[in-house]
Amino acid sequence: MDIVIRPGDITQEATDAIVNAANSGLRGGGGVDGAIHRAGGPAILEECRRLRETTLPDGLSAGQAVATTAGKLSARWVIHTVGPVYAKTEDRSETLASCYRESLRVAAEAGAHSVAFPAISAGIYGWPMDDAARIAVQTVQDTAAEVAETVETVVFVPFGDEAEQAFGKWTDT
Repeated sequence: MDIVIRPGDITQEATDAIVNAANSGLRGGGGVDGAIHRAGGPAILEECRRLRETTLPDGLSAGQAVATTAGKLSARWVIHTVGPVYAKTEDRSETLASCYRESLRVAAEAGAHSVAFPAISAGIYGWPMDDAARIAVQTVQDTAAEVAETVETVVFVPFGDEAEQAFGKWTDT
C-alpha cells in the first residue's frame, strides 16, 4: 500500500473514498465534517438521515465507520467515522485507531482503491496533533495487509503546517 501526504483541502481529493470526521448524529457540522457536507451537497445528508432512520437509530458510535454517497465530490464514497474526544485522564487511543481501521475495512468492502483521511480527532476534539498522526500512520500500516487486495493508496490530507509536519514525521520512519 502506498501512503501519501497531500496537504490541503480534503474535499478536492480525487480518491475513491474520502473519510469524514463525523459526529455521532451524522448531521454534518463544523470543520472537516461541515466542509465535506457543503462540498458534497445535500445527497450526503439525505443518505445519513436514511441511515439514522434505519440501521443507525442511535447514531454512529466512536471508532465505527459507515459509507454513503459522496454527492458532488469527485470521490465515489464518503466514509463517516466518529473520533473520540481527547482526554488526559483516559487513554482513548484504541478508539482513535479503530476509526482508521474500520474506515479502511469499509472502504475495502465498498471496492475503493484509494482513500483520503483527515487528521481525525485532532481538531475540535483536542487530540494532540503529533500523537494523532502517529496513531493514524501506524494503524494504516498495521491494517494494510488486511485490505491490500482492494485499497492500494492512502492519502493523508493534513490541514496546516503543524499537521503536515506531524504526518511527515511518522511517514518518514
